[in-house]
Amino acid sequence: MTNTYTEDTLHLIKELVSIPSPSGNTNEVITFVEKFLAELQITTYRNRKGGLIASIDGKDSSKHRMLTAHVDTLGAMVKEIKSNGRLKIDLIGGFKYNSIEGEYCQIETSNGKKFTGTILMHQTSVHVYKDAGKAERNQDNMEIRIDEKVTNAEEVRALGIEVGDFVSFDPRVEITPSGYIKSRHLDDKASVGILLQLIKQIKKENLTLPYTTHFLISNNEEIGYGGNSNITPETVEYLAVDMGAMGDGQSTDEYTVSICVKDASGPYHYEMRKNLVRLAQENNIGYKLDIYPYYGSDASAAIRSGHDIVHGLIGPGIDSSHAFERTHQSSIENTAKLLYHYVQSYLVL
Repeated sequence: MTNTYTEDTLHLIKELVSIPSPSGNTNEVITFVEKFLAELQITTYRNRKGGLIASIDGKDSSKHRMLTAHVDTLGAMVKEIKSNGRLKIDLIGGFKYNSIEGEYCQIETSNGKKFTGTILMHQTSVHVYKDAGKAERNQDNMEIRIDEKVTNAEEVRALGIEVGDFVSFDPRVEITPSGYIKSRHLDDKASVGILLQLIKQIKKENLTLPYTTHFLISNNEEIGYGGNSNITPETVEYLAVDMGAMGDGQSTDEYTVSICVKDASGPYHYEMRKNLVRLAQENNIGYKLDIYPYYGSDASAAIRSGHDIVHGLIGPGIDSSHAFERTHQSSIENTAKLLYHYVQSYLVL
């Protein structure tokens, strides 16, 4: 991969994370991806759930591959308009309230108006609340302070804000001179950026893939059912491209591609895993094998829904997942390289 390729991928990821797209409200980012692929003259269509499927014909159309990454992110919804003019929220996706304390956010109303705010503890001021540091970070204690002159529920509703409005978090994206990209929502927009660049590379190099290959940009993964539909009957292999989880006891890092051998759903397909490792070794691609204990992917959702497929999971290593995320360009490069060789390899069955 050239420096230009990597820089283009990083800037594409920066664009993606900057588009608000909590699960349930992803039309804007799907439209962005749709336009990107249209410029490459790639055929796409949307499923009824709002996800996007792109297809590239291969030498063999009797057997298919599918790769997926998801554009939906963690977020929230307005749960209650409080009498003090602030908002109580309900979480979308699996994360903790403490990970969004102090975060800037955007509230989008059903008629398209957007308002900014900050997610705070009700007991934030240490000059007023003795238990400011000890109070539990939960739905009852955390609220959105809206950046509008409102002091009661009636004034908030006059803005057009109502229960059920979507709340997205400021990504605070930054690409550092040392090669890191840090941002919310690298899960899984880093992988989406990698897949889009892969499709662009396939077109640029005029590659003929061995099998017809579908790319599903799913939009409901964070709530558990993004990738278990629109899998063609001919699909043999299904590869989810999602973040590699880092932490104590994990081998995944920010510099290699993580190949998941097992998550909370159980082991991934052994022969597919061995093929991914073989491709990495033969092409000098840095990789780690890992188990993610509290994790499920679009591939595991597809298996649970009854699809007769070979399933796998790889992705760039992401530090502080579902919070203040970060990865390095070398992890993105290694993931991109493995995918490039994978889509040109033979099926394991």
